[in-house]
Amino acid sequence: MKITITEKTKIPVKEGGVGLFFEDLNYDLDGGLYAELLENRNFEAKDVSGEWDRYVVRPDGGYAWEVFPEGADVALKIKTDRPLYAENPHYMRMVCRTDGVGMKNKAYDGVYVEKGKEYRISFWIRSYDYRGRAAVTVQKDGVKAIEKTVKVKPDGKWRRCAFSVKAKTSLDRADFTFTLSKAGMVHLDCFSMIPEDAVIGVFRRDLFRLMKDLKPGFLRFPGGCVVEGNSLQNRYLWKESVGAVERRRHNWNRWAVHATCPENNFRTDYSHYGQTLGVGYYEYFRLCELLGAKPLPVLSVGIACQYMSTEFVPLDDPELESYIQDALDLIEFANGGTDTMWGKLRAELGHPEPFRLEYLGVGNEQWEASPRQKDGVERPNEFYKRFELFERRIHARYPEIKIVGTVGPTVDSETHKSAWEWTRKNLESNPSFVYCSDEHFYVSPAWLYSHTDVYDSYPRGALVYAGEYAAHVPGSGCALFNAPQANCWEGALAEAAFMTGMERNSDVVVMKSYAPLFGRLGYTEWSPDLIWFDGKRAYATANYYVQMLYSLYTGDFALGAETDAENTYVSATARDVFLYVKAVNASDEELEAEIEGDFDFGTLTRIISLKGEPGDYNRIDAPDRIVPVEVAPTAPRSLKLPPHSFEVLVFRK
Repeated sequence: MKITITEKTKIPVKEGGVGLFFEDLNYDLDGGLYAELLENRNFEAKDVSGEWDRYVVRPDGGYAWEVFPEGADVALKIKTDRPLYAENPHYMRMVCRTDGVGMKNKAYDGVYVEKGKEYRISFWIRSYDYRGRAAVTVQKDGVKAIEKTVKVKPDGKWRRCAFSVKAKTSLDRADFTFTLSKAGMVHLDCFSMIPEDAVIGVFRRDLFRLMKDLKPGFLRFPGGCVVEGNSLQNRYLWKESVGAVERRRHNWNRWAVHATCPENNFRTDYSHYGQTLGVGYYEYFRLCELLGAKPLPVLSVGIACQYMSTEFVPLDDPELESYIQDALDLIEFANGGTDTMWGKLRAELGHPEPFRLEYLGVGNEQWEASPRQKDGVERPNEFYKRFELFERRIHARYPEIKIVGTVGPTVDSETHKSAWEWTRKNLESNPSFVYCSDEHFYVSPAWLYSHTDVYDSYPRGALVYAGEYAAHVPGSGCALFNAPQANCWEGALAEAAFMTGMERNSDVVVMKSYAPLFGRLGYTEWSPDLIWFDGKRAYATANYYVQMLYSLYTGDFALGAETDAENTYVSATARDVFLYVKAVNASDEELEAEIEGDFDFGTLTRIISLKGEPGDYNRIDAPDRIVPVEVAPTAPRSLKLPPHSFEVLVFRK
């Protein structure tokens, strides 16, 4: 076979075009990237059930806490009178009728602690007459890795206890316990246990490192459907995510009711999935800084998730103004001077310098629709008009902001076609209407292979952000709960092939991000995911390494590239003296490839190879089944392409 590279087409490649999309899904934040080890730490959990505009939200502040040891004479009761803070009013009253008993936290699958590692532990306590001591332990089967006691002051005031302690031994799936040395009663709130090595005291280090190693150009956050909410009341409110952690109002997670149905009585095992907002917008912006990624926050336009609700704020409702103001205030929070209201808050939180926000996502997966209201009256959501209103208001004050639009949740659909027609029409009269438009596709490998040239025919002038995409391999468990096998090589290879088409059309596809990013084993509602983890370990998938190779080995210009063999796909980019050729062999046969061009592109100096059998996938106990391997070249401009392989070929002049 021949791979032909040509300089006749030379398209600038946007720097940092491969990014990350983070959504609080699959326990990715609480229970994942947020390094907090305890579950329902502030007793604000909700038990949520229902479907389509009929959601039942029941306070269940005692969730994840139980009597310790089992059967002990302890009474646990959630209270709300004289709370620590009104924003999160629930707290625990613990009455111990014997000495040395108390309660323990579920902590997802239990706490993992590592010998010699330090942990920051804190809690708030109020005592009226208890004069003994309180003890925090991490233990399993009688072995205590952490044990710390504190004196309780019986003055009727909320007091914070905080300390660092080193684990004496390693324990996995251990109990976090809180006990009283003597019989008595105390009030408790806002527990926390975070490893001292958490990045800026917030982010779980191994998950952060996997994100960092991808060298993402941008980070889209915090969703996704979480932004929209299953109801407008349930949407993500960025202003409630900044300030003191204890005062960030708990919110139930939209994914708590994913896949509810009559068969499960409209309630799943994840009905308590919530958002403590321990990571809020300030932390997201800090995360972007640490990753070297540009922030891409996404805000609601007053339409709840159209898959889960018919609710929206009508275009003529004065309430819509608050949504627009949230967008304007967010830009001020990110970029405003310390003499502005929201810029001052950013400075008070510890960051006087602006975050240099460049992109803003307006809406997520919205489409022009005419849902039936609860009163039975048909009324369109007027998405197009409301987006135009947001754009005018944002650009009137902040003309430099690059707005990222949306063309809905599907491709090859009437709503997708309509959205692009509307977008392109607006761009004709207003070139700054949107910087790019976000399109999503979760599709089969066959679709990806057959559409590697789809962007060849996209009209130039309207830019694409492929914001959510992944191959869903039939029969592998895709879109199901807890299915690491969905990240098989068959899907990853198809993604690599499709991305050659994205790269060849870098003048159209300027941003791209795989989705979802994380999945916690045993808590995953959507598969496949780029990175899997449990309480102890994390590992990268084959899909992750495909993304990495595109991120690390992309030049400044995309060149013409083609192959003459079936089931093979190629792209090429150049930077200075380097040429990067990406080649996918999706066939069952090894192929001998000759590389030629209409210019001198040098000699093959490196080959980075990723290969496997179609059904292979990385696992928590076998994380390196499919990883990039460097292969020594044997000829200056030729090589053998193994079956089912993805190679990055590095040439140097």
